[in-house]
Amino acid sequence: MKIAIVGAGIIGVTTAWELASDGHEVSVFERRGAAAEESSFANAGVVAPGYVTPWAAPGMRGKVLRSLLSRHGAIKVRWPLAARDIGFMARWQKACKLETYLANRTRMQRLAFYSRTRLHEIVEASEMLYERSDGYLVLLRSRREQKLVQPGLDVLRAAGTVFREVDADEARRIEPALNTDTSLTGAIHLPDDEVGNCRQFALLLKWEAEALGAKFHFNCDLAPLNRAAPTSLQLAGGSDAVRYDAVIVCAGLASAQLLRPLGLRIPLAPVYGHSISANIREPLNAPRSAVMDERFKVAITRLGLRVRVAGSAEIGGVPDALSPAALQTLYKVLHDWFPGAVTLQSGVQQWKGARPMLPDGPPVLGASGIPGVWLNLGHGSSGWALSCGSARVLADLVGGRDPGVDLEGLGVERLMLAH
Repeated sequence: MKIAIVGAGIIGVTTAWELASDGHEVSVFERRGAAAEESSFANAGVVAPGYVTPWAAPGMRGKVLRSLLSRHGAIKVRWPLAARDIGFMARWQKACKLETYLANRTRMQRLAFYSRTRLHEIVEASEMLYERSDGYLVLLRSRREQKLVQPGLDVLRAAGTVFREVDADEARRIEPALNTDTSLTGAIHLPDDEVGNCRQFALLLKWEAEALGAKFHFNCDLAPLNRAAPTSLQLAGGSDAVRYDAVIVCAGLASAQLLRPLGLRIPLAPVYGHSISANIREPLNAPRSAVMDERFKVAITRLGLRVRVAGSAEIGGVPDALSPAALQTLYKVLHDWFPGAVTLQSGVQQWKGARPMLPDGPPVLGASGIPGVWLNLGHGSSGWALSCGSARVLADLVGGRDPGVDLEGLGVERLMLAH
């Protein structure tokens, strides 16, 4: 089949590789000048399937309100708020019901575990080398945090996640560089989870896809899809329309506008995250793999010769404006756990990226209901963790095969029913 993919983030690139591997004629169109320039650019890089859960959960509204009042709160609302932000928050609150949360958590974790398996298969098949390391350590600063995390551990057990509760001494043996001056009561160690450089992986896989015949076209801002000819694409500035057998929309936040003329109302909203990346000054003072500060919801990861600190969740605000408060929290948590590990005087990369999120959590994956148009979008903060599995599922569906994964609740009809 002659297939067009709109979007060259981690979702679009993995989808292109899977379809090219299946023998399809693949063309990828991206509005940016290179692959993985937006949400995939400088994220935390953690692949932890057991921790892939919906934001919309019982009790989250209270947690959000408390976070808004905290100086270093993980969740913030910024002004101005767009209409889509307000609509997103209204639908998000409705999805916080226990029954809805449990169903969506199961959907996301089922896909996340499948995705991690597929990631390992791709790496082995391609003999790919990229910045990665094994193990994930969730740090608990107090006994109160140890108590509060217990329901989450029940979730991990139910999902079949391998983990151990460890005391502070064992946590420091796993990550010897942890600052002894920062209070640590214990930790959760997940030895099978991992961290990897999402953008580096995307660029390497793009080259692999090109070797299979896929063609990537950058700086291509496409016009919204046409209801009369939904599988024909043309540039927003005007060009001849080119027809394809199938169009797969993986364009993150831009997907909503592209699909609107087809009658599809996808309630995507940007939830912004921040990160800082800095060169390691002293390897012995840096993390071996990845840690998560449970109190501040900040991840610190080792990516080759750099350390990345990522966190925050902001709704609203100005897309291109970094939040000084969010960055301050990242620097604070880095200093708390790994002081002196990196060089902060020069060469620090500060980044803000929009996670394309849906109110209830799971992505939309599969047929759009419009002949020839397929969807692979709305992965939010779990895009890297869900990307490889989502791409394989989509490729199987396009090829008319059974994907081998229960897709209940991942179709676009879920959003239409909730509208």
